[in-house]
Amino acid sequence: MSADPRKRSLAERIFGPVSVFALFTTTGILHLAKPGTYEQIMPPQLPAPHELVIISGVAEIVGGALFLFPRTRRFGAWYLIALLIAVFPSNVYMASQEKFHKMVPGGEASLIARLPIQFLMIWWLHRLAKRTSPSQTTAKVTA
Repeated sequence: MSADPRKRSLAERIFGPVSVFALFTTTGILHLAKPGTYEQIMPPQLPAPHELVIISGVAEIVGGALFLFPRTRRFGAWYLIALLIAVFPSNVYMASQEKFHKMVPGGEASLIARLPIQFLMIWWLHRLAKRTSPSQTTAKVTA
């Protein structure tokens, strides 16, 4: 991101690093506060659903924090992209199971719509990371 906020697009100002931080840390906290809710949507083929929910919650919080700071933003973007790819099977499972359709506002349609939104989030994280200048991501060495 450029240092001058006026040079950022409206979308970048609204959905920028603070928003990414808020989104991922909030969902991470929800994973830790209500793990049973998330355990239900784990595909049955995956072992240890409780542990995976806790791990993914902590991972979301860490990723949000990494993305917040310019020096760790690029790494944070790739970290969150990997996380979104890792949790995608749970979202597919949730969208494909009728038992979840009544649990979510908008039902099946919103669960299916959520799938391409993850790809949009991946694209957006990548875009924001590319906009972070190299001087923001590397520590300056002084003699």
